[in-house]
Amino acid sequence: MLPPRRRLAAADTEIPVATMASIGDEASVLTPTPTQEAGTNPDEKQKAKRRFRFKLTGVIAGGMFIDGYILGVIGTVIGVIAVDLNMSLVWEGLIGSSALVGIFIGGPLGGWLADKLGRKPLFTVDLAIFIIGSVLQFFVDSAWQLFLVRLLMGMAIGADYSVGWPLLAEFAPKRIRGKLMAITEVAWYVGFVSAFIVGYAVSTATDADWRLILGTSTVPAIILFLARLGLPESPRWLMNQARTEEARRIATEYIEDPDDIVDCDRETTSEGKFRMLFSPQYRRATTFISVFWFCAVAPYFAIATFAASVLALYGLGDGLLGAIAINGLALAGVVVSVMLIERIGRRKLIIPQQWICAIVLLVIGLWTSAPPLVTLLCFLVFAFFNAMYTALTGVFPGEIFPTEIRGAGTGFATAFSRIGGALGTFALPWSMENLGVGTTMLLAAGICVVGAVVSQTLAPETMGRALSETSAPHRS
Repeated sequence: MLPPRRRLAAADTEIPVATMASIGDEASVLTPTPTQEAGTNPDEKQKAKRRFRFKLTGVIAGGMFIDGYILGVIGTVIGVIAVDLNMSLVWEGLIGSSALVGIFIGGPLGGWLADKLGRKPLFTVDLAIFIIGSVLQFFVDSAWQLFLVRLLMGMAIGADYSVGWPLLAEFAPKRIRGKLMAITEVAWYVGFVSAFIVGYAVSTATDADWRLILGTSTVPAIILFLARLGLPESPRWLMNQARTEEARRIATEYIEDPDDIVDCDRETTSEGKFRMLFSPQYRRATTFISVFWFCAVAPYFAIATFAASVLALYGLGDGLLGAIAINGLALAGVVVSVMLIERIGRRKLIIPQQWICAIVLLVIGLWTSAPPLVTLLCFLVFAFFNAMYTALTGVFPGEIFPTEIRGAGTGFATAFSRIGGALGTFALPWSMENLGVGTTMLLAAGICVVGAVVSQTLAPETMGRALSETSAPHRS
């Protein structure tokens, strides 16, 4: 267990919940609040807090949905685009990985800005940028234009990762924090699978242009943008900025668990710097989540994005239907993690599953002449267990970094993971053609082994613990 995080002297004295509540009530007299509208009945106040929790989780999950959607939908039309725009294999890989490259840029930048300027403003600005990029997809007519547009959309999504997860971690009750954050990963897979279904349905039932299929991401993005308007700032971030009274008022009004309200008051006012991620106190956390996330998404993005063509090479006739099955089973894996995360803990959901994925990919790589049904079964097993531990890539960053670098830490880990995602997506077509299917799958198995070893060595157990504990610095 990590030692308690050292706090400033001014924050050492805990303020009773009742006192904090009275401070919040006095401040709220000047500004009408949702809890006031609900009346003074404690039950009504708790109901209002639960409604806020559902809304916040929903709008953050919505960001994950559109991320999964834009990354999935490109896989349904990439072949048509390659023919229509007369693209080379290099351009095909660049287009497939463009959003991932954008996330690599937008993650650290958005996280840094969220730590400096606050969670609230970035949470709407990034989505507005995404909508602009989504609309521009209707008008592209060259490979480089499509690359730049999806790069912009990826930057917006990267920023959303760095704002959404810290915001949810800072509001969520500690008893279900992991569950709520894992639910956002469910939304990612729903978006990814939905994209394949929409792309498959539209491309087979109509002769719609591929630009229209890509541009369908505009609709959920606009709905989500409107739903995010009016959300409050994070009380932990406000406390970190020494805006104490405002922080206590928001915490009292929106946070459900009294213990979490007290824990919020333990926040320091120390300034966060990007280099803190690599300091002796936090480099263990940075190394763990970055490498774990990299190894989780690199093989999945590669296999899932090009699942149709990969399965076709193994003799499975309708590769697109197989791709939908793989991504659908991945969705089931995330749901299982959501159900188990607050029962068995984080470590038991990430370590054994990575070893299982390494084994099945090893079987695929070594047994290249296996019957198609066996190969499909192995891919399905990989998709299910990979999704189980990938669900926790959104949980750990919000828990193991302190408030002053929570955005930056999440952004850096996001960026590092997308190196893996972009590398896998970009390199897979080349590797399949030049190294062969077997060698490609063996390389993917090796990545899973690295992730398993790092997780077994460095992963903390954060279930049921307050953020002031889980984000405590590690001292050698």
